[in-house]
Amino acid sequence: MSRIGKQPIKIQSGIEVIVNGTVVSIKKANKSIDIETHGRVIVDIKDSNVTLSRKGEDKLSSAFWGTYRALISNAIEGLSKGFSKSLEVNGVGYRAMVKGKTLELQLGYSHPINYDIPDGLDISVDKNLIHIKGYNKQQVGQSAAIIRGYRKPEPYKGKGVKYTDEVIVRKAGKTAK
Repeated sequence: MSRIGKQPIKIQSGIEVIVNGTVVSIKKANKSIDIETHGRVIVDIKDSNVTLSRKGEDKLSSAFWGTYRALISNAIEGLSKGFSKSLEVNGVGYRAMVKGKTLELQLGYSHPINYDIPDGLDISVDKNLIHIKGYNKQQVGQSAAIIRGYRKPEPYKGKGVKYTDEVIVRKAGKTAK
């Protein structure tokens, strides 16, 4: 049985939650997140709390119960506070800069890498740090993973793009006799 699915979700002030069939819509001002539950859980709204219950008693139903509870909770938290990730660019000649709706990265290749910034995200660069902010947790994490994937940090000198809280285990290089 899911321990996460049992917990009610508190709706923050200024956020509107609407259940329309199997779709749960979370809105704040001009931002909106829709979550399709495919009829796997029952969603109820009572006294500024969202509660979810299982459709069946099988193991798969319990898994969906916790998953959809987490998705709805993340959507409410994202619209109220927002999510952010920070990446650090390390290496001689490695740079990042924002040009309009494009993040331009120079990561030691013969050409610059252009990453189109998706709608709903705000990317800013401060020296060698890339800050990604948005209200959709999945979109923020996916964009950070794509940018990191252009040049993953290597274990010898630590060059590449890494999360600011990531620890790179360093290896010893060759030693001369």
